[in-house]
Amino acid sequence: MNLLNYTLKYLSLALLLVISIWAILFYFNMIDEVQDSLDDGLENSKMLVIQRVETDPGIIQRSGFSEHNYEIKEIGEQSGLKFKDRYRDTMMYTLNEEDLEPFRMLTTVFNKDNKYYEMKVVASTVEEDDLVRSLLYSLIWLYAAILVSFLLINNLLLRKIWTPFYQLLRRLKAFRLDKDQGIETTKTGVKEFKELNEAVSGLVEQSVNTYGSQKQFIENAAHELQTPLAISLNRLELLAENEGLTDHHLESIGQVIGTLQRLTRLNKSLLLLSKIENKQYGEITRLSINAIVKNLISEYEDFAEMKSVRIHLEEEGAAELAMNKDLAAVLISNLLKNAITHNVSGGLVKVFINGNSLVVSNTGGANALNQEKIFKRFQKDSREQSSIGLGLAIVKAIVDLYGFNIRYFYTDQHHIQLNFK
Repeated sequence: MNLLNYTLKYLSLALLLVISIWAILFYFNMIDEVQDSLDDGLENSKMLVIQRVETDPGIIQRSGFSEHNYEIKEIGEQSGLKFKDRYRDTMMYTLNEEDLEPFRMLTTVFNKDNKYYEMKVVASTVEEDDLVRSLLYSLIWLYAAILVSFLLINNLLLRKIWTPFYQLLRRLKAFRLDKDQGIETTKTGVKEFKELNEAVSGLVEQSVNTYGSQKQFIENAAHELQTPLAISLNRLELLAENEGLTDHHLESIGQVIGTLQRLTRLNKSLLLLSKIENKQYGEITRLSINAIVKNLISEYEDFAEMKSVRIHLEEEGAAELAMNKDLAAVLISNLLKNAITHNVSGGLVKVFINGNSLVVSNTGGANALNQEKIFKRFQKDSREQSSIGLGLAIVKAIVDLYGFNIRYFYTDQHHIQLNFK
């Protein structure tokens, strides 16, 4: 739900509450006004009847609700002196409706020739159920009209007011750090949008500078760290060729060489991870995953034979993806190498490909691995000393970069399934 409709939702609920409260207050106020008006009319009718009694005393005997809107009867002096005018609502039968209808009644007392008479004067009033029904229908139409008006205002006026925000949002979606550029903002007279533009511009500039520093550090590390490591390895290899060294010395040199080789692989892997996470592999081409898998299987045949592992490829369809060629090779290479390295002697690596997925299965330990940790950095089998624990972490970084889905599960074998869609 977008911001405008989200606002409209809460506005409509608030409006419903306000109109409901207003309707209740309006109803009671209207009933009060109607009763005041009727009471004034009844007071006037009382005075007119009393005037007519002065000129025509026979009215007293001819009064009655069957013919008039008033009724007169004689009462005692004591009751007449104590009596005060009172108004009340009552129900009376009407011929036209043939039913009881609501009336407003005034009961009063007047004196004529030292006699006291009680007079009741009535006037027809509105039916409350009809009034409530009419008021309810009117409020429903009013509520619907206001909502439609708000909707039109939202989509015509407010959308135009929010144009700078939506333009900034589109530019943020299209922004890429690797292009090394700032972000253009739209001029606006709204204070909040100005502050938002300034905050976004500052944040983007800071991000671009940080990205540039990280990129430069990675490039420097790629050159400055690899060179001394390569020189140290070469010197140790030359030293190992010295005939005067004892077996103990050669073993120590071999251990140091192994450590430096592992450090070299670790350095390359960490640099690769940093480049992937910083999206420094921008070039994208259409690739055949089947072709890459076949090529890498042929490259790993010697390594698999050394580990006494067989590789079986099963193709059910052709998978073509738009991604960086080098990263595609790293992705599949790490999956194959992981399956071969963490296998058993005489084991099997099975690769299955169709149009939507790639599954790499291998025989290995009899227990399932921890699904939450398998793709994290430096998670490795302690039995494999040559492993640096970054292979599957690199795989996960590439998968996340391209929005693929990857999962691990165990049956009688270990399976890593990569879904492209």
